[in-house]
Amino acid sequence: MYRISLVTGDGIGPDLSEAAVAVLEAVADRCGVGFDVRRLPAGDAALRETGAALPEETLRQIRDSDACLKAPVGESAADVIVRLRRTLDLYANVRPAKSYPGTGALREDIDMVIVRENTEDLYTGEEFEVGGGAVALRIITERASRRIAVRAFEMARRRNMMKVTCVHKSNVMRVTDGLFSRVCGQVASEYPDIIYENMYVDACAMNLIRQPEQFDVILTTNLFGDILSDESSQVAGGLGMAPAANIGDDFALFEPVHGAAFDIAPRHIANPSSFILSVRMMLEWLASTRGDSSCAEAAVVLESALAGLVASGVGTRDIGGDLDTAGFAGAVSSKIRSGP
Repeated sequence: MYRISLVTGDGIGPDLSEAAVAVLEAVADRCGVGFDVRRLPAGDAALRETGAALPEETLRQIRDSDACLKAPVGESAADVIVRLRRTLDLYANVRPAKSYPGTGALREDIDMVIVRENTEDLYTGEEFEVGGGAVALRIITERASRRIAVRAFEMARRRNMMKVTCVHKSNVMRVTDGLFSRVCGQVASEYPDIIYENMYVDACAMNLIRQPEQFDVILTTNLFGDILSDESSQVAGGLGMAPAANIGDDFALFEPVHGAAFDIAPRHIANPSSFILSVRMMLEWLASTRGDSSCAEAAVVLESALAGLVASGVGTRDIGGDLDTAGFAGAVSSKIRSGP
Protein backbone atom coordinates (compact mmCIF):
# COMPACT_ATOMS: atom_id res chain seq x y z
CA MET A 1 0.00 0.00 0.00
CA TYR A 2 1.49 3.32 -1.10
CA ARG A 3 0.70 6.46 0.85
CA ILE A 4 0.12 9.27 -1.66
CA SER A 5 -0.20 12.89 -0.56
CA LEU A 6 -2.48 14.96 -2.83
CA VAL A 7 -2.44 18.75 -2.80
CA THR A 8 -5.87 19.59 -4.20
CA GLY A 9 -4.99 23.17 -5.13
CA ASP A 10 -7.06 26.10 -6.40
CA GLY A 11 -9.14 26.94 -9.44
CA ILE A 12 -9.37 23.81 -11.58
CA GLY A 13 -7.18 21.98 -9.05
CA PRO A 14 -9.98 20.24 -7.11
CA ASP A 15 -11.59 18.98 -10.35
CA LEU A 16 -8.26 17.66 -11.62
CA SER A 17 -7.57 16.07 -8.25
CA GLU A 18 -10.78 14.07 -8.30
CA ALA A 19 -10.04 13.00 -11.86
CA ALA A 20 -6.59 11.80 -10.83
CA VAL A 21 -7.99 9.87 -7.85
CA ALA A 22 -10.62 8.19 -10.06
CA VAL A 23 -7.98 7.00 -12.51
CA LEU A 24 -5.63 5.92 -9.72
CA GLU A 25 -8.43 3.82 -8.21
CA ALA A 26 -9.07 2.24 -11.61
CA VAL A 27 -5.45 1.16 -12.14
CA ALA A 28 -5.36 -0.09 -8.54
CA ASP A 29 -8.33 -2.32 -9.28
CA ARG A 30 -6.90 -3.49 -12.61
CA CYS A 31 -3.31 -4.09 -11.55
CA GLY A 32 -3.67 -5.08 -7.90
CA VAL A 33 -1.68 -2.26 -6.32
CA GLY A 34 -2.96 -0.28 -3.33
CA PHE A 35 -2.97 3.48 -2.76
CA ASP A 36 -3.91 5.45 0.34
CA VAL A 37 -4.57 8.96 -1.00
CA ARG A 38 -4.56 11.81 1.53
CA ARG A 39 -6.00 15.13 0.32
CA LEU A 40 -4.08 18.13 1.67
CA PRO A 41 -4.60 21.92 1.51
CA ALA A 42 -2.04 24.29 0.00
CA GLY A 43 -2.30 27.41 -2.12
CA ASP A 44 -4.57 30.45 -2.11
CA ALA A 45 -7.43 28.84 -0.21
CA ALA A 46 -5.05 27.50 2.43
CA LEU A 47 -3.46 30.94 2.73
CA ARG A 48 -6.86 32.54 3.39
CA GLU A 49 -7.91 29.89 5.88
CA THR A 50 -4.67 29.26 7.79
CA GLY A 51 -2.40 32.21 7.01
CA ALA A 52 0.10 29.93 5.22
CA ALA A 53 0.12 28.87 1.56
CA LEU A 54 1.93 25.69 2.60
CA PRO A 55 0.75 24.78 6.12
CA GLU A 56 3.27 22.93 8.25
CA GLU A 57 0.88 19.99 8.68
CA THR A 58 0.61 19.67 4.89
CA LEU A 59 4.39 19.68 4.60
CA ARG A 60 4.67 17.07 7.36
CA GLN A 61 2.22 14.74 5.65
CA ILE A 62 3.96 15.17 2.31
CA ARG A 63 7.26 14.20 3.96
CA ASP A 64 5.60 11.11 5.44
CA SER A 65 4.17 9.92 2.11
CA ASP A 66 5.71 7.71 -0.58
CA ALA A 67 5.07 10.31 -3.30
CA CYS A 68 3.14 13.53 -3.80
CA LEU A 69 0.61 14.61 -6.42
CA LYS A 70 0.09 18.38 -6.61
CA ALA A 71 -2.77 20.02 -8.48
CA PRO A 72 -2.31 23.61 -9.72
CA VAL A 73 -2.44 26.39 -7.14
CA GLY A 74 -3.11 30.09 -7.68
CA GLU A 75 -1.21 33.29 -6.94
CA SER A 76 0.67 31.66 -4.06
CA ALA A 77 2.17 29.01 -6.36
CA ALA A 78 5.76 30.09 -5.74
CA ASP A 79 5.23 29.86 -1.98
CA VAL A 80 4.11 26.26 -2.46
CA ILE A 81 6.09 24.61 -5.24
CA VAL A 82 9.35 26.54 -4.87
CA ARG A 83 9.41 25.82 -1.14
CA LEU A 84 8.66 22.15 -1.73
CA ARG A 85 11.40 21.86 -4.34
CA ARG A 86 13.98 23.40 -2.03
CA THR A 87 12.84 21.77 1.20
CA LEU A 88 12.70 18.28 -0.33
CA ASP A 89 15.70 18.89 -2.66
CA LEU A 90 13.70 18.00 -5.78
CA TYR A 91 16.47 19.11 -8.08
CA ALA A 92 15.26 17.62 -11.37
CA ASN A 93 12.21 19.01 -13.13
CA VAL A 94 11.22 16.48 -15.78
CA ARG A 95 8.68 17.51 -18.42
CA PRO A 96 7.81 15.10 -21.24
CA ALA A 97 6.26 16.39 -24.46
CA LYS A 98 4.71 13.56 -26.45
CA SER A 99 2.21 13.83 -29.28
CA TYR A 100 -0.87 11.64 -29.00
CA PRO A 101 -3.08 11.20 -32.09
CA GLY A 102 -6.20 13.31 -31.86
CA THR A 103 -4.74 16.14 -29.78
CA GLY A 104 -3.74 18.60 -32.52
CA ALA A 105 0.01 18.20 -32.12
CA LEU A 106 2.29 19.77 -34.70
CA ARG A 107 3.53 16.31 -35.69
CA GLU A 108 2.60 12.78 -34.67
CA ASP A 109 6.19 11.68 -33.96
CA ILE A 110 7.10 14.09 -31.13
CA ASP A 111 8.51 12.31 -28.09
CA MET A 112 10.94 14.36 -26.02
CA VAL A 113 11.60 15.19 -22.40
CA ILE A 114 13.05 18.36 -20.93
CA VAL A 115 15.26 17.79 -17.89
CA ARG A 116 15.56 21.13 -16.12
CA GLU A 117 17.70 22.05 -13.14
CA ASN A 118 15.21 22.92 -10.43
CA THR A 119 16.96 24.61 -7.50
CA GLU A 120 19.01 27.59 -8.67
CA ASP A 121 19.44 30.06 -11.58
CA LEU A 122 17.35 33.27 -11.41
CA TYR A 123 14.60 31.39 -9.58
CA THR A 124 16.41 31.61 -6.25
CA GLY A 125 14.71 34.99 -5.89
CA GLU A 126 17.92 36.80 -4.99
CA GLU A 127 16.87 40.28 -6.19
CA PHE A 128 17.40 43.81 -4.89
CA GLU A 129 17.13 47.43 -5.95
CA VAL A 130 20.17 49.64 -6.18
CA GLY A 131 20.84 53.10 -7.59
CA GLY A 132 17.53 53.46 -9.37
CA GLY A 133 17.77 49.98 -10.89
CA ALA A 134 17.21 46.37 -9.96
CA VAL A 135 19.56 43.38 -9.91
CA ALA A 136 18.77 39.66 -9.98
CA LEU A 137 21.51 37.17 -9.11
CA ARG A 138 21.86 34.18 -11.45
CA ILE A 139 23.39 31.36 -9.46
CA ILE A 140 24.81 28.34 -11.31
CA THR A 141 26.94 25.82 -9.40
CA GLU A 142 29.06 22.91 -10.48
CA ARG A 143 27.31 20.53 -8.05
CA ALA A 144 23.81 21.32 -9.31
CA SER A 145 24.92 21.25 -12.95
CA ARG A 146 26.59 17.88 -12.55
CA ARG A 147 23.73 16.11 -10.86
CA ILE A 148 21.11 17.37 -13.33
CA ALA A 149 23.37 16.33 -16.20
CA VAL A 150 23.73 12.82 -14.75
CA ARG A 151 19.94 12.64 -14.40
CA ALA A 152 19.52 13.63 -18.06
CA PHE A 153 22.04 11.11 -19.37
CA GLU A 154 20.57 8.31 -17.29
CA MET A 155 17.16 9.16 -18.69
CA ALA A 156 18.52 9.19 -22.24
CA ARG A 157 20.00 5.75 -21.66
CA ARG A 158 16.49 4.43 -20.98
CA ARG A 159 15.09 5.88 -24.22
CA ASN A 160 15.39 4.62 -27.79
CA MET A 161 16.94 7.74 -29.36
CA MET A 162 19.61 8.11 -26.67
CA LYS A 163 20.50 11.72 -27.43
CA VAL A 164 21.06 14.66 -25.07
CA THR A 165 20.88 18.26 -26.25
CA CYS A 166 22.47 20.67 -23.78
CA VAL A 167 20.74 24.07 -24.09
CA HIS A 168 22.35 27.27 -22.80
CA LYS A 169 23.56 30.72 -23.88
CA SER A 170 27.26 30.50 -23.10
CA ASN A 171 28.19 32.84 -25.97
CA VAL A 172 26.62 35.69 -23.97
CA MET A 173 26.59 34.50 -20.34
CA ARG A 174 30.12 33.18 -20.52
CA VAL A 175 30.64 32.59 -16.80
CA THR A 176 27.33 31.09 -15.63
CA ASP A 177 26.26 29.23 -18.76
CA GLY A 178 29.91 28.59 -19.52
CA LEU A 179 30.16 26.64 -16.26
CA PHE A 180 26.90 24.78 -16.97
CA SER A 181 27.90 23.73 -20.49
CA ARG A 182 31.43 22.79 -19.39
CA VAL A 183 30.18 20.51 -16.60
CA CYS A 184 27.57 18.94 -18.87
CA GLY A 185 30.30 18.23 -21.40
CA GLN A 186 32.38 16.52 -18.72
CA VAL A 187 29.43 14.31 -17.78
CA ALA A 188 28.82 13.56 -21.47
CA SER A 189 32.32 12.08 -21.71
CA GLU A 190 31.24 9.47 -19.16
CA TYR A 191 28.42 8.33 -21.48
CA PRO A 192 30.13 7.61 -24.82
CA ASP A 193 27.15 5.53 -25.98
CA ILE A 194 24.86 8.59 -25.97
CA ILE A 195 24.81 11.25 -28.69
CA TYR A 196 25.60 14.67 -27.24
CA GLU A 197 25.12 18.12 -28.74
CA ASN A 198 25.08 21.75 -27.61
CA MET A 199 22.48 24.27 -28.74
CA TYR A 200 21.90 27.91 -27.87
CA VAL A 201 18.51 28.55 -26.29
CA ASP A 202 17.23 30.80 -29.09
CA ALA A 203 18.11 28.16 -31.69
CA CYS A 204 16.42 25.53 -29.55
CA ALA A 205 13.24 27.62 -29.33
CA MET A 206 13.19 27.82 -33.12
CA ASN A 207 13.96 24.13 -33.67
CA LEU A 208 11.24 23.03 -31.27
CA ILE A 209 8.81 24.35 -33.87
CA ARG A 210 10.81 23.57 -37.00
CA GLN A 211 12.02 20.05 -36.14
CA PRO A 212 10.52 18.89 -32.82
CA GLU A 213 10.90 15.24 -33.82
CA GLN A 214 14.70 15.61 -33.69
CA PHE A 215 14.81 16.09 -29.92
CA ASP A 216 15.07 13.32 -27.32
CA VAL A 217 16.36 14.67 -23.97
CA ILE A 218 16.89 18.41 -23.56
CA LEU A 219 19.17 19.29 -20.65
CA THR A 220 19.03 22.89 -19.49
CA THR A 221 18.96 25.43 -16.69
CA ASN A 222 15.99 26.46 -14.58
CA LEU A 223 14.71 29.56 -16.41
CA PHE A 224 15.35 28.26 -19.93
CA GLY A 225 13.74 24.94 -19.04
CA ASP A 226 10.63 26.65 -17.71
CA ILE A 227 10.13 28.56 -20.96
CA LEU A 228 11.07 25.77 -23.38
CA SER A 229 8.86 23.19 -21.66
CA ASP A 230 5.76 25.35 -22.16
CA GLU A 231 6.69 25.74 -25.82
CA SER A 232 7.31 22.02 -26.29
CA SER A 233 4.02 21.20 -24.58
CA GLN A 234 2.08 23.42 -26.96
CA VAL A 235 3.86 21.91 -29.96
CA ALA A 236 2.88 18.44 -28.73
CA GLY A 237 -0.83 19.17 -28.25
CA GLY A 238 -1.27 21.84 -25.58
CA LEU A 239 -0.81 22.34 -21.87
CA GLY A 240 -3.81 20.14 -21.16
CA MET A 241 -1.66 17.17 -22.19
CA ALA A 242 1.47 18.24 -20.30
CA PRO A 243 2.61 16.36 -17.15
CA ALA A 244 5.65 17.10 -15.02
CA ALA A 245 7.72 15.62 -12.23
CA ASN A 246 9.98 17.14 -9.58
CA ILE A 247 12.44 14.45 -8.60
CA GLY A 248 15.13 14.20 -5.96
CA ASP A 249 17.28 11.35 -4.75
CA ASP A 250 14.70 10.12 -2.23
CA PHE A 251 11.35 11.71 -3.06
CA ALA A 252 9.28 12.96 -6.00
CA LEU A 253 6.33 15.26 -6.63
CA PHE A 254 4.16 15.11 -9.74
CA GLU A 255 2.02 17.91 -11.17
CA PRO A 256 0.56 19.29 -14.40
CA VAL A 257 2.62 21.96 -16.15
CA HIS A 258 -0.22 24.51 -16.36
CA GLY A 259 -1.73 26.78 -13.74
CA ALA A 260 -5.01 26.99 -11.86
CA ALA A 261 -7.03 28.53 -14.75
CA PHE A 262 -9.54 30.36 -12.56
CA ASP A 263 -11.39 31.62 -15.66
CA ILE A 264 -12.66 28.15 -16.58
CA ALA A 265 -12.82 26.59 -13.12
CA PRO A 266 -16.57 27.18 -12.61
CA ARG A 267 -17.32 25.46 -15.94
CA HIS A 268 -15.67 22.12 -15.03
CA ILE A 269 -14.27 21.70 -18.56
CA ALA A 270 -10.51 21.51 -17.88
CA ASN A 271 -8.61 18.69 -19.54
CA PRO A 272 -7.45 16.35 -16.75
CA SER A 273 -5.00 14.53 -19.05
CA SER A 274 -2.13 16.64 -17.72
CA PHE A 275 -2.72 15.38 -14.19
CA ILE A 276 -3.63 11.86 -15.30
CA LEU A 277 -0.34 11.63 -17.22
CA SER A 278 1.42 12.98 -14.12
CA VAL A 279 -0.07 10.00 -12.28
CA ARG A 280 1.49 7.80 -14.96
CA MET A 281 4.88 9.41 -14.26
CA MET A 282 4.39 8.71 -10.55
CA LEU A 283 3.64 5.07 -11.29
CA GLU A 284 6.80 4.80 -13.40
CA TRP A 285 8.85 6.40 -10.63
CA LEU A 286 7.43 4.04 -8.01
CA ALA A 287 8.15 1.11 -10.33
CA SER A 288 11.79 2.14 -10.79
CA THR A 289 12.53 3.12 -7.20
CA ARG A 290 10.58 0.33 -5.50
CA GLY A 291 11.13 -2.39 -8.07
CA ASP A 292 7.35 -2.79 -8.33
CA SER A 293 6.25 -4.50 -11.54
CA SER A 294 2.58 -3.82 -10.70
CA CYS A 295 3.22 -0.08 -10.85
CA ALA A 296 5.07 -0.51 -14.14
CA GLU A 297 2.07 -2.38 -15.56
CA ALA A 298 -0.30 0.26 -14.21
CA ALA A 299 1.64 3.03 -15.97
CA VAL A 300 1.39 1.24 -19.31
CA VAL A 301 -2.31 0.46 -18.86
CA LEU A 302 -3.10 4.06 -17.94
CA GLU A 303 -1.30 5.60 -20.90
CA SER A 304 -2.77 3.06 -23.32
CA ALA A 305 -6.31 3.79 -22.14
CA LEU A 306 -5.92 7.56 -22.38
CA ALA A 307 -4.16 7.46 -25.75
CA GLY A 308 -6.78 5.12 -27.20
CA LEU A 309 -9.63 7.39 -26.14
CA VAL A 310 -8.20 10.65 -27.47
CA ALA A 311 -7.22 8.96 -30.74
CA SER A 312 -10.87 7.96 -31.20
CA GLY A 313 -12.11 11.51 -30.58
CA VAL A 314 -13.08 11.09 -26.93
CA GLY A 315 -11.85 14.03 -24.90
CA THR A 316 -12.46 17.47 -23.49
CA ARG A 317 -13.21 20.53 -25.61
CA ASP A 318 -9.62 21.74 -25.91
CA ILE A 319 -8.73 18.63 -27.94
CA GLY A 320 -11.93 18.47 -29.96
CA GLY A 321 -14.13 16.35 -27.67
CA ASP A 322 -17.31 17.19 -25.79
CA LEU A 323 -16.76 15.75 -22.31
CA ASP A 324 -16.30 17.70 -19.12
CA THR A 325 -13.48 17.01 -16.66
CA ALA A 326 -15.29 14.33 -14.67
CA GLY A 327 -16.73 12.76 -17.80
CA PHE A 328 -13.35 12.26 -19.40
CA ALA A 329 -11.83 10.92 -16.17
CA GLY A 330 -14.74 8.49 -15.99
CA ALA A 331 -14.14 7.38 -19.57
CA VAL A 332 -10.44 6.74 -18.89
CA SER A 333 -11.29 4.87 -15.69
CA SER A 334 -13.85 2.66 -17.48
CA LYS A 335 -11.37 1.95 -20.28
CA ILE A 336 -8.73 0.92 -17.74
CA ARG A 337 -11.09 -1.43 -15.94
CA SER A 338 -12.49 -2.99 -19.13
CA GLY A 339 -9.07 -3.72 -20.59
CA PRO A 340 -7.95 -3.53 -24.23
